[in-house]
Amino acid sequence: MANLDKVDAVVVGSGAAGSIFAATLAKSGKKVVVLEHGPDRREDEWISSMIWGRRLKWGGAPVLADGKNRYGHNFNSGWLVGGSTAHHFANWPRLQPSDFRMKSLYDRGLDWPISYDDLRPFYDRIQTEVGIAGDAAAEVWRPPGAPYPLPPLRSFRHADIVADGMRKLGMRVAPLPSAVLSTDYKGRPACIYDGWCHAGCPIGAIGNANTVFLPQAIKAGAEIRPSSYVTRVLLDSKGERAAGVEYIGPDRARVVQPADVVVLAAFVVQTPRILLNSAHDRHPTGLANSSGLLGRYAMTHAGSGGWGLFDEDVENHMGITGGLLMSQDGYAKDARPGMFGSTMWQIGFAQKPNDILGFANSRSALFGADLHAHMKAAARGLARILGLNEALPNPDNRIVLSDQKDEFGVPLARVVHSYDDSALGLWRNTNEEGLRIMAAAGAKSAWFNPDPGGIHFHGGTIMGATAATSVTNDYGQTHDIPNLWIGGPGLFPTEGAVNPTFTVSALALRSAERLVVFWNTLLR
Repeated sequence: MANLDKVDAVVVGSGAAGSIFAATLAKSGKKVVVLEHGPDRREDEWISSMIWGRRLKWGGAPVLADGKNRYGHNFNSGWLVGGSTAHHFANWPRLQPSDFRMKSLYDRGLDWPISYDDLRPFYDRIQTEVGIAGDAAAEVWRPPGAPYPLPPLRSFRHADIVADGMRKLGMRVAPLPSAVLSTDYKGRPACIYDGWCHAGCPIGAIGNANTVFLPQAIKAGAEIRPSSYVTRVLLDSKGERAAGVEYIGPDRARVVQPADVVVLAAFVVQTPRILLNSAHDRHPTGLANSSGLLGRYAMTHAGSGGWGLFDEDVENHMGITGGLLMSQDGYAKDARPGMFGSTMWQIGFAQKPNDILGFANSRSALFGADLHAHMKAAARGLARILGLNEALPNPDNRIVLSDQKDEFGVPLARVVHSYDDSALGLWRNTNEEGLRIMAAAGAKSAWFNPDPGGIHFHGGTIMGATAATSVTNDYGQTHDIPNLWIGGPGLFPTEGAVNPTFTVSALALRSAERLVVFWNTLLR
């Protein structure tokens, strides 16, 4: 086993959180190594094809699924330098103040150890750094914050026609804030609206890790090591502090990377897996698990995915993979009698013929001549709508180790996930509202997926006020091991009803800057 020279910090994962930690630490003068499980796929390997785009999705050890509503891991995670940001939809709304105080306000779910006001300045700074396009004034639901640095993206008929249906029902509609450039910004070109974001953006119009924070980290001296599969965190001789990590390199040899600080910013599933697989005499149930909550409170949005078929060309091949417009009129937690949780509508998704987001899978039961007829009509007339429905944190939804192992003998992760009656009721209600929207828009037919799709992933390493009720403090520093920090949506105690990447980025910047300020104190 190879042992390398010690570095100041080793960051595991190069996505939204990992890239910000790496850039912030490196710019402060720290020697930083970033270990990325996936390969280094440069922009000239990002080919505008749904089939080729699969290369950006998870390609590591299998993740096993269990529960009544099994989680689809591969579609949500990433497999390259830049992580899942390389194929993310770039929809960047903010969480609402109520999302941070659900237990206090409603006696449901959990409270965050921070408030919206704590995170607000970091939202403002991140949006300026990345370049978010939107219209803050039109977002009547938006909490206080600085205006967006860029005007909203242009819209297309497939978004506008559904928005008209919403307005006929008395719903308010606004541009969906997007980390996609509407104009040239900081040396990066504006979007060309070809609708291939999900397969990677080779021109750099999307604000992913590869175009923003990883170049900053590299310029400041950070080293990015692709194809480096971290298997466990190592501790010092007393079992009290992190001493580095063990990983399997591209030559399949085991390597030890010593470090003063370890930052785990792998995907939501992989961070608990690494910590559980790092069990030690002093930490027999896994690292950072004195609360017994490591891996618990895993949450996904119950997705209301629907379509409407129109008798006109709605330009559905144009735009971006993510939505162009939104409505948060249903965001109030207690807006629906007998139900609880937030909902957000997103409309205006560019569509392609094949793969999981394509026309063919919009009617997955069709085959042969029926599928051919549907594809012919859908190629010009199909519009997509998506509702994100909040699920409450539930400790029974969890990430655990399986008895099965990968090719290197490391136990695999198993995700146990089910929606409760509250989430399913909210999902059904949203589906019904979606059918009314499509009817008001003039669709000749409309339908929704028969099951809630598990969209986004949060929890598993939640932050909190005490070591008894959480895995980390409000900066992502683990309660049990002071020089072991965590980044990513695994920190979320609740998920709200918005895409997580903006909040992940704001949290990571807040945490990384805290780590820099208290570095010397931390290492005493």
